Amino acid sequence: MAVAIMGPTASGKTAAALAIANEMPVEIISVDSALVYREMDIGTAKPSAEELASVPHHLIDIIDPLESYSVMQFREDAIRLVAEIQARGKLPLLVGGTMMYFKGLVDGLDDLPTADADVRARIDEEAARIGWPGMHARLRALDPATGDRLAPNDAQRINRALEIIELSGKPMSELLARREKTALPFDLVSFALEPSDRAVLHKRIALRFDQMLGERDDEGIVAEVARLRARGDLHVGLPSMRCVGYRQSWEYLDGLVDRKQLRENGIVATRQLAKRQLTWLRSMPERIAIDCLGQDPAGQMLAHLTTLQA
Repeated sequence: MAVAIMGPTASGKTAAALAIANEMPVEIISVDSALVYREMDIGTAKPSAEELASVPHHLIDIIDPLESYSVMQFREDAIRLVAEIQARGKLPLLVGGTMMYFKGLVDGLDDLPTADADVRARIDEEAARIGWPGMHARLRALDPATGDRLAPNDAQRINRALEIIELSGKPMSELLARREKTALPFDLVSFALEPSDRAVLHKRIALRFDQMLGERDDEGIVAEVARLRARGDLHVGLPSMRCVGYRQSWEYLDGLVDRKQLRENGIVATRQLAKRQLTWLRSMPERIAIDCLGQDPAGQMLAHLTTLQA
């Protein structure tokens, strides 16, 4: 058996996992598309050195920000790691908020066309002319189901959906519907930390972003992005730099927004991310929903696990 702890940003997934680790022999597999990157610590809310040392963690700091990490790579790594952790007599905890990773793990992989740099570049050029809301409107006309699922400014996913249409001649939603579910080689118990009050989650998000931002530009996420920019080989079009907080900080360092607007943009983008995460979660009927704002979410999960193991 393995356990998934899913939830939107700022729902307390890491804290819950560490609390469970205090009661059971576990190892944690990160299910986070931002934590895979080295040198990206502040904006990803990466666990502290003490937290990482307190229990074995996997799939954190495994690639350079210049590289990419696909759902296929995650699925292969996660299945391998679950087997290795089980062989050590421990319980694998898959913890994170990248719902596409969870979907890929549980449902298997699709036969979507691989990325084409030229097609993506043409889509980016068109977006520069008409804006991503305009590209989103185009996507909705071609693939209403996917368009309704994506936010008008979700550049990375809009680009991918339009790329798939151009390369395959078919909408992404149609190709995904054809996907055959692939059975996992282990039982997965899925917990979802979901807020009973969205306004409280929004306050948590604002507080977290303020902590990431810090009081001055020479600290916090702005300083982190400045160090990454100074490498000279990164650009805002990379998946790593499109992560929430990093893209907004890059725009700030480019002089496109002031610090107040950076904060507002970062908080809005994080709220939009949380909304998308919750939408994904509600499409997972097998999940065990737990109020992340309730009393002792980790204790509730432990009680469920104790019942299952009885």
